[in-house]
Amino acid sequence: MSHFGELVLLIGDIHIPQRAVDLPEKFKELLVPGKVQHVVCTGNIGNREHTDWLKSLAPNVHIVQGDFDLGSNLPDQKTVTIGEWKIGLIHGHQIVPWGDKEALGNLQRELECDILVHGHTHQMNIETIDGKYIVNPGSATGAYTPTKSDVVPSFIIIAFQGKEVTVFIYELVDGNVSVNKSQFSKA
Repeated sequence: MSHFGELVLLIGDIHIPQRAVDLPEKFKELLVPGKVQHVVCTGNIGNREHTDWLKSLAPNVHIVQGDFDLGSNLPDQKTVTIGEWKIGLIHGHQIVPWGDKEALGNLQRELECDILVHGHTHQMNIETIDGKYIVNPGSATGAYTPTKSDVVPSFIIIAFQGKEVTVFIYELVDGNVSVNKSQFSKA
């Protein structure tokens, strides 16, 4: 564990080679083995090479099935406990309409998780519902969606320290990595 606490990479919607050629080079420089203890992936990775790459980043890797991962042995949803926090994980295509805050809140209550991680919309987003958190790391490659072609590549790293977490949001804006930080606490 680092002095930041237990570090968890939230990533997903990579879509290589279907919708993107590769991860942004500046992200590849940051995402190297041994920096995080957990990888939490919302699915739609795209190929075995990048699945293996994710598995090389941390000793604990959790991946769920996206709508383009049909035929895989991945679960539709998963819960993981990290420190004092229970994390629920889904791809997000199961939520109708996509990204609907009320439907996500219902699933979060069903899974009884403190943080619900989802993808599918390719839009990085963090919301609070009833003192719990819903997090979408976006698309790590900036892969297009049927509704948006100019997706900003993004991923999130969360540092867990007891009842506190620090969230680092990484986005590739105009060729440069932008990092924003926020914090939240468990009630």
